[in-house]
Amino acid sequence: MTPSRKTNRSKSSLPAKPIGLRELAQYLKLSPATVSVVINDSPAAKAIPERTKERVLQAARKLEYRANFFARSLSLRRGFMVGVVVPELSEGYAASIMRGIESQLLAEGYCYFVASHQGQPDRIRQCPRMLIDRGVEGVIFVNTPVVQELTVPVVAISGHQRVPGVTNIAVDNTQATFVALEHLVSLGHRQIAFFKGHRGSLDTEHRWKGILAAASRLGIEVCPSMTAQLQRDVPHPGPSVPGEGYVNGKKLLETGQFTALFAFNDISAIGAIRAFRDAGLRVPEDVSVVGFDDIQAAAYLTPRLTTVRQPLQQMGEMAASQLLLRIANRGKKMRQRILLAPELVVRESTGPVAAIGSGR
Repeated sequence: MTPSRKTNRSKSSLPAKPIGLRELAQYLKLSPATVSVVINDSPAAKAIPERTKERVLQAARKLEYRANFFARSLSLRRGFMVGVVVPELSEGYAASIMRGIESQLLAEGYCYFVASHQGQPDRIRQCPRMLIDRGVEGVIFVNTPVVQELTVPVVAISGHQRVPGVTNIAVDNTQATFVALEHLVSLGHRQIAFFKGHRGSLDTEHRWKGILAAASRLGIEVCPSMTAQLQRDVPHPGPSVPGEGYVNGKKLLETGQFTALFAFNDISAIGAIRAFRDAGLRVPEDVSVVGFDDIQAAAYLTPRLTTVRQPLQQMGEMAASQLLLRIANRGKKMRQRILLAPELVVRESTGPVAAIGSGR
């Protein structure tokens, strides 16, 4: 092996030095300012010809140029980071919303921190402060109350609070509960049981008011003996788990006769279906079940779950978009409430009351 070959192999084994903005600009014979504007997709890039922008981007890919994030942050005095406060991430509701938040933020060049509070009041207060101490430019609250004034822009998902300077994004619970009950009534159900949400969810009271209003309109009696509140005896209720649906489903079977259940969410509906089947009942032949949220698992259960769909990923995307608008337009008046329409998704867990057999 010749000395020259040894030298070449030695050089090739060394990591290549990253190319900087100045070197990229020299390669293109353009000013560093022009290249920076194109790379960072700044508003001033609109004045640069498309041919030039394409040439810059092609050269950046070819030379494997990566923008110096820290230098950009220091020059703009911004961290391009936001915070998200959630009850927890393991259940379908929050996970679906986070997919939307993440996709929108990454598309805009932002990253995020997530803090979960598990329904504990002290952590609900601490989480946003902790995120702000780490330099986030704004905070998204997911089904979490805004209990203090913050120094950064705020957007809430299912917040249902009239807080100055906060944009609230939610589904119309009045319409959602009506379409669900109307569906059951159209199938002949009159004896309907209910799961009322746990006290830790900001949707609970709004959804329950919707149920009472819909029942009144449809001539349905809401019987206390056929109503179970999730996590009723828990001091600090947290996010739903299937087990609470199972336990409360068994309690309902012991206290009253009903032909259908309208559950607070899909998670509790899944647990209730298991309880009904363990008791020897068939769904929907003996009892129909309607959930709420349309989490991913709802379409793959046995039977597939009829549910009220919240556009969870869209809500996440919209929350991220609204927060970035608030960050870019601090001090300006922004939208305070965005109400989205729900959709009833009819699957296999509901059927006509006339089909009820002798199982009950």
